[in-house]
Amino acid sequence: MSDTTSSHTPVSHPDKSGHGHGASKAALAVGAIGIVFGDIGTSPLYAFRETFVGPHPLALDAPHVLGVISLIFWSMTLVVAIQYVTILMRADNKGQGGSLALVALISRSISKSKYGWIAVLLGVFATSLFYGDSMITPAISVLSAVEGLTVVDQGLQRYVIPIALVLLIFLFLLQRRGTAKVGALFAPVMIVYFTVIAGLGLYQIVNTPEILWALNPYHAVNFFVLDGWLAFLALGSVVLAVTGSEALYSDMGHFGRGPMRLSWFGFVMPCLLLNYFGQGAMIISLPPEQAAQAIQSPFFFLANEEYRLPLVLLATVATFIASQAVISGAFSITHQAIQMGYIPRLSIRHTSETEGGQIYIPVVNWALMVAVIILVLTFQNSSNLASAYGIAVTGAVTIDTLLMGVLFVGVWKWKWWYAAPVVLIFLIVDGAYFAANLTKVPQGGWFPLLIGFIAFLLLTTWARGRKLMRERMSEHALPMEIFAKSAKNSATRVPGTAIFMASQSSGVPSALLHNIKHNKVLHERVVILTVDIQDVPYVDASERCEYVDMGDGFFRAVLHYGFMEETDVPTGLKNMGLYCGGEFEMMHTSFFLSRQTLLASEKPGMPIWREKIFAWMLRNSASAMDFFKLPTNRVVELGSQVEI
Repeated sequence: MSDTTSSHTPVSHPDKSGHGHGASKAALAVGAIGIVFGDIGTSPLYAFRETFVGPHPLALDAPHVLGVISLIFWSMTLVVAIQYVTILMRADNKGQGGSLALVALISRSISKSKYGWIAVLLGVFATSLFYGDSMITPAISVLSAVEGLTVVDQGLQRYVIPIALVLLIFLFLLQRRGTAKVGALFAPVMIVYFTVIAGLGLYQIVNTPEILWALNPYHAVNFFVLDGWLAFLALGSVVLAVTGSEALYSDMGHFGRGPMRLSWFGFVMPCLLLNYFGQGAMIISLPPEQAAQAIQSPFFFLANEEYRLPLVLLATVATFIASQAVISGAFSITHQAIQMGYIPRLSIRHTSETEGGQIYIPVVNWALMVAVIILVLTFQNSSNLASAYGIAVTGAVTIDTLLMGVLFVGVWKWKWWYAAPVVLIFLIVDGAYFAANLTKVPQGGWFPLLIGFIAFLLLTTWARGRKLMRERMSEHALPMEIFAKSAKNSATRVPGTAIFMASQSSGVPSALLHNIKHNKVLHERVVILTVDIQDVPYVDASERCEYVDMGDGFFRAVLHYGFMEETDVPTGLKNMGLYCGGEFEMMHTSFFLSRQTLLASEKPGMPIWREKIFAWMLRNSASAMDFFKLPTNRVVELGSQVEI
């Protein structure tokens, strides 16, 4: 916009971390243990077990146990420790991570590139797969923990599903109240959990130290030599040990890369590896009959009989916390997608007065709850769910690897011959896991893929529909300068301020045209206001406001927000008022909104069935009044028709 002046008035701006990056690195690292690492931290409940008793059982002998443990160790090292924690956490978009933040970072460098749109679509699809993952994670985590009751007493089998459903329903009902109070307990509980599982594993390793030979990658290679095809299929279960790696990257903005690396390398990874090695040590130390019984639930068999019930209770609380983190992640991803224009406006409630990142999105919460209940009732146990789990995670990880290649060359400006070998190594590893999980599609892997494709269709349809709608509206838009000159003498001016919300930063909003056509009046001060969501997480206070005085009481203004910020228009106006003809008094200010009704065009911009989906999404989107935090008694809504 030409001839603009930025407001340098400070605005209230939430802490960009959502958790206070002013805290010490150690304090943030402890907080990350409670919130970020729950998903990957509860994988020992089922990952090792599923490799042996899943759809493709393995022999319970030393070569196979050493081979599987070696695969788990090197997978965790390559995928989580190196790819995500070491490399991708360097690729932050002003501190934020995740597929959408990575796409926003990349698109700034390659947006004009011929193939830039491919990177954007890949990132959107990775985000879509996350929704499938966020449905399965609570179901499999809570079910696998509650199933520990059958280790305590086989007669409790019939109570597993009812108890799991009660816990899961309670978990989703809790969301509307927020987790600020309970969240304080997350870190201590998870620290106890990780310490306990590490201690249980260490005890078995001390008794059977030969399990440490699994550190040698020879045993992973030997596993493939012994059982080529079976070993490949086993990768579909081994990868369950690294589920949650993408979530680590997405949650980077809450704590920062330094504290997360400290908690991962200094505490979480050692605890997890001790437990996995302990499970392997226990199995190879037991006689065949006892090993066959223990492998049905090796995590709980690590504990002596008198301690198994407390371990079940501890694991259940840990899975509850892990599920909470995934649900919060779904809210956060949805909020980002709304701000970036991939999802229509939804009702968003803030559950904490101090933590800006703690939000609650009712429609997402209830959709997840229904899906989780259906999953538990359909699959019945965690082993069946394990067949559905993994494909969404490996799909997202593989996409992140491809985007990592674009990042190396397009953003970091590596020479392609440096970038190609690095990307190829990770692509072979991640691609192998994804391919192994594709074999589980008939057994349940179809579910997260179906959810991912539906989410991808909705996200891309909304983005395409909005683009078409804006293009059609701008085609017929009257230049503001011409309108201001012609309107000042043809309409009666009345006291007060009128703010017309406009999606475009040029042209006359349809609400303004309809208002002067029907009411034949103009307010003393007329402000055309556009809310601009940028492809950065946060916008500096000094760059929030932008305006141009068009004379005769007309102003065009822009409020800039990042995709992680709350779009609170009244607060933004308080700081802009000094520059737009005086302060905005809400009792003397009216907000005019346009609500579009879509009409089918003779030459539609996308297939009719997609236009109908877009129209349905438009009808059911939340009111701009709620989304922009406008005072309810000061809003006037005017309708218009648009052909796309």
